[in-house]
Amino acid sequence: MTDTVRAALVERGLTTAYEARPDDQRNDYLGWIRRAKRPDTRRKRLDQMLDELQRGGVYMNMVWHG
Repeated sequence: MTDTVRAALVERGLTTAYEARPDDQRNDYLGWIRRAKRPDTRRKRLDQMLDELQRGGVYMNMVWHG
């Protein structure tokens, strides 16, 4: 996990929500963010992950029952 992602999770109080997700989802999110070529795309993906963690019940724009 990059320092940027970790800081964003802490800032938004979502570390526990992130850690509650299954390992495969956490790895998917991090890889998806990391693979973005442009900084603005990385930020958009990070924001999506944070939003989904905050809302709960959503994973990669799909309904998720955790």
